[in-house]
Formats: sequence, C-alpha cells, structure tokens
Amino acid sequence: MEVEVKIRLPDSSTHRAVSALLSSFHRETQRQQNLFFDGAAGELSSRRAVLRLRFYGDDARCVVSLKAKAILVNGVSRVEEDEEEMEPSIGRDCVADPSKLSEVDSRILRRVRDEFGVGTGGFVCLGGFKNVRDVFEWKGLKLELDETMYDFGTCFEIECESSNPEEAKQVIEGFLKENGISYSDSEASKFAIFRSGKLPQFKGNGEQVDIIPKDELVIWLDNLR
Repeated sequence: MEVEVKIRLPDSSTHRAVSALLSSFHRETQRQQNLFFDGAAGELSSRRAVLRLRFYGDDARCVVSLKAKAILVNGVSRVEEDEEEMEPSIGRDCVADPSKLSEVDSRILRRVRDEFGVGTGGFVCLGGFKNVRDVFEWKGLKLELDETMYDFGTCFEIECESSNPEEAKQVIEGFLKENGISYSDSEASKFAIFRSGKLPQFKGNGEQVDIIPKDELVIWLDNLR
C-alpha cells in the first residue's frame, strides 16, 4: 500500500517560491513521462486499476506499475501499488505497439494477464502526461515538488510518501502557512485530471475544492486516484 500526502499549489509562481525556500534541501530533479494502459475490453478500469509505464530522463530508466483500489481523502492518498523495472527500449516498443505488452516477461504483466484477465484483445494505450519532479529531503521527509504538464494545461503539487501521513501533512502545512504559501488538499489524482481533460479549480488553504464534477467522469475514474 502506497500512502502519500498530496497538496495542491495554485500556480507557477507559488511553485517557484516553494522551490526557492527548499533549495538547500534539493537532492535531484526527475523528468518523467507517464503513459497509461487498460485492457482492450476495460479489464483493468472495470476493477479500479490501471497499468502505467514511467520513463525517466532520456529513457535512462523505465518502471512499470500496477495501481488499484485508490482513495484520496483530505489530501491523503492510499493505493495498492506494485512496480518493477523494465528495460526502457522494451517499454518504448510497447508504447508504439501496446499488443507487445502481452509478450513481455514481467511479473506485473503476468499479474495483469492472470489476475485481471486481459485477454486476446490485448492492451490499449490511454495516453499520458509529462512531469518534472524536484526531490527534497527536509525535516526527515522526502518532499516531491511536481510540475505536471497536460495537453490542456499545467498543475503544481507537493507529494510526500509517509507511514504517518497525518503528521507529515501537518508539518508541511505549517511550513506553507509560515511562509504565506497558498495551498489546498489535492482532491483528484494526476491520472483522474488527465482523464477529465481539464484543470481543476483552485481555492486556497483548506477550503473545499470543486475539482471535477462527478457527472463528467465515468464512475471508475472517480474512484481511481
């Protein structure tokens, strides 16, 4: 189970301000491309799951992930996640021809075929988005400052994986308030925003955010964070 704090930032200027405040704690910058797949008959989405290939940098690394049964409440995300490394060239071949996912020798892809029943119809690529992630080690926390670029706009977010998310969230919020940084709980995952096709609205510092009207999303996208 992956448990993360997710805090939304309103715009690029706020993102830059947070980055500047944390600059002495910076450890690395990751340039990611995230691409998502379902079974041709919706075998994954019908069970609140999705397959993701994430490429790093100039295809220096590729990670395949299976995410399922996610919830996102009060800025804390909980999701079943399984992942493993994949040879980047094989990953790119699968993006070009998703049917090749059925041929890859991979523990996760065997799970997808055996447990989720992706059949002879194979896989379809849903598309994806790019993300620039600055990683900071600060007060015992690993903070990930994201700039996520969709075809329809850009979102900004802080993520922090933690075994004690409520305490981590309190520490992060205290830091943001102390420095006059506007923020809100994230109310939808990057994937849900991608599938909705539009950027969420923003209201700052703890106010309710009307992210994506439920009547505009398929039920599984509401649940798949």
